[in-house]
Amino acid sequence: MFGPSFFGEVMILSTDHTLRPGSHKPDDLVPSRYALRIGEIDVLVISDGVFPLPATTLATNADPAELEAWLDDRLQPHDVYKWPLNVVVVRRGERTILIDSGVGEEFPDAPQVGRLAMRLDAAGIDPASVTDVVITHLHVDHVGGLLAGGLMSGLRPDVPIHLAAAEIAFWTSPDFSHNAFPPGMPDVLRSAAERFVDKYRHRLRLFESEYEVAPGVVVRRTGGHTPGHSVVRLASGGARLAILGDAVFPDHFDRPDWYNAFDHDPEEAVRVRVRLLRELAATGEPLVATHLPFPSVGRVVMAGDAFRCIPGAWEY
Repeated sequence: MFGPSFFGEVMILSTDHTLRPGSHKPDDLVPSRYALRIGEIDVLVISDGVFPLPATTLATNADPAELEAWLDDRLQPHDVYKWPLNVVVVRRGERTILIDSGVGEEFPDAPQVGRLAMRLDAAGIDPASVTDVVITHLHVDHVGGLLAGGLMSGLRPDVPIHLAAAEIAFWTSPDFSHNAFPPGMPDVLRSAAERFVDKYRHRLRLFESEYEVAPGVVVRRTGGHTPGHSVVRLASGGARLAILGDAVFPDHFDRPDWYNAFDHDPEEAVRVRVRLLRELAATGEPLVATHLPFPSVGRVVMAGDAFRCIPGAWEY
């Protein structure tokens, strides 16, 4: 697995942390990484933190009263919703695969996010041990960590970065006509994507529809959220896990028809998520997603015309 230091902090949240005030940083008291095993594949979900955005970004086509009711049901404020950001590390044999990289240092005024590098270090994962990187899509909260000093300089110079070719094509001239972004966000997104491609162009390993990164680790393009948006499917020993990236957000189990502000093709994004959620409800396959509450591990069941996400029980 990922080493004894990991299990000491997260799988058992030791009361020793609370008995000696001042002996640990406040971040030590927050569960920020969670391990599970899929057959012979080790999976570590790491929180990059939470990112506050206008609550309206959750559902740009929703009736305001319905969105407020959804937020009320979850005791959330109407103005700001704190988006969880989860990153996944997969280990299969000698291969260590980083799936997305969080925000990095792209939002210095948002101190609750951009913690991946620190938490990789706390988990005992040296960036130099990463053998492959998978980028689900080129939004800033998925590539920003690889634009920051620590993680960027720590990767080996020959590490391949797997990305759908359609994603590169889209960001050469991105279409924001279907988005309702907060002010300034288009420039942030465009800048991060351009800098990422410029920095890593020679490491990119592009695929059209799917690519097996390692035995039982397959990245597949779904489109919708962005033209090249991809999910990662793990399979080993009869066990499976779907890593859904941004195909689903917290409100989409109840309202899969709601458009997220960052869906570049909202209608196709709805079709993609409904197809994925129906498939997962039928198979019982667990899922992880970038913006579901940490650790985001759960299963899907049908609930009439919508869905429910049943959070996975923490295994201490």
